[in-house]
Amino acid sequence: MEPSTDKDMTLFLGLDFGTSGARAIAIDDNGDIHARANCSYPVFPSKNRAFDWQSTLWKLLQELPLKIRQQVQAIAIDGTSSTTLLCDASGQPLHAPLMYNDDRASQWLSVLTERVPPQQVVLSATSGLAKLCWLLSEMGGDAAHCLSQADWLGWLLHGRLGVSDYHNCLKLGYDVGNLCWPNWLDSLQVNGRSLTPFLPQVLTPGDGVGAIQERIVQRYNFPPTCQVKAGTTDSIAAFLASGVHKYGHAVTSLGSTLAVKLLSERRVDNRRYGIYSHRLGDSWLVGGASNTGGAVLRQFF
Repeated sequence: MEPSTDKDMTLFLGLDFGTSGARAIAIDDNGDIHARANCSYPVFPSKNRAFDWQSTLWKLLQELPLKIRQQVQAIAIDGTSSTTLLCDASGQPLHAPLMYNDDRASQWLSVLTERVPPQQVVLSATSGLAKLCWLLSEMGGDAAHCLSQADWLGWLLHGRLGVSDYHNCLKLGYDVGNLCWPNWLDSLQVNGRSLTPFLPQVLTPGDGVGAIQERIVQRYNFPPTCQVKAGTTDSIAAFLASGVHKYGHAVTSLGSTLAVKLLSERRVDNRRYGIYSHRLGDSWLVGGASNTGGAVLRQFF
């Protein structure tokens, strides 16, 4: 049974977009849960999966009770890591999103290996940077913004294009140690075009991006003061939800894939073993991920 909701209570809404569907949870300052909702993606997916995410987002918000929506003062979204979209200046995807496990950009791996310093997490056919290279090479004419899944969904709520967070930008090449885009990115070009104009402004996860758009306020009865925050990845959201706060403690998340995150005082990166580190304030989340996880069960059950 969810806690009762006072009409003057401040609530915070988290939206989780995974591989098979999306979930919402509304909590208060104490972390008590006041409402939950979940929606599967359409049974018959569209050619562009981004529009399935969009329709699911609207459905998910509608599933929340009106009295809950009226008290939400902040919203944050997490999405699958390294899922990448290339959009035009109006935010419209130019191609179906390349999902986290899409390796069609493998042809760009040799180029990245020549231009990118060793041990970088982007040296993978499934990295966001490799996907950006592929997308620009295939349909870059009207391109304006490279966005993650969480970025694009956040844009639907706050209306600011080209804004991301340093969790979702790690596999795009962002330097989470120095909190900047590295200089070596300047040497990368696709069809004579530099990559840097397409890279987003990077915020700390949880920082405010902007107020929710007026049309969303009118449609779903959110307060006009509701702020949309910079998001994170799905496995980091799972880590945060676990409540782990001691160094050396780890969380394993089993969804469609399997991800491991260990809270550490120091950064550890070893590409040979698939180990990399996300920044978490002044600490680090050391771990890795496997594209083998719960999704394999669907082949048998």
